[in-house]
Amino acid sequence: MKKVLIFCVVAFGLCASTVAVASRSTANNEVILANRNLLFAENTANTEEFIVLGTEPFWSVTVTKKSGIVYSSPENRKLTFPYVAPLKAAGRPPDLLRVYRLRGRANNMLIIKKVNACSDGMSDKNYPYSATLILGNTVLEGCAENK
Repeated sequence: MKKVLIFCVVAFGLCASTVAVASRSTANNEVILANRNLLFAENTANTEEFIVLGTEPFWSVTVTKKSGIVYSSPENRKLTFPYVAPLKAAGRPPDLLRVYRLRGRANNMLIIKKVNACSDGMSDKNYPYSATLILGNTVLEGCAENK
């Protein structure tokens, strides 16, 4: 009886771990089928690097675990903040909202939110995220995409 029970548990575990649960298209229209574990690993590996852009005034932010969070604009020198894991909205999908608390003298924050489309107002390009950057008393709005 024990052997049958152990066999059933092992067989169920193997079946559950190999079932394809999602598919998506890449930029090359290549369809990826992934099991539950691989899909989670893929989503967390690539989604924490962003390029954030704003116009009127022009500014940009890059977010990478390696280089940190780097703000730049034509008028100001680069400001580099150490990478911090973003806060996420409770009870929402992890890709919906990210709040990065930027360390420094003032209340600095970068908020990246998934939207249907964000336009930079100067090109025909639509971005999948909107962004709000708060540096002290300055609030800038822009768009973002995965790096």
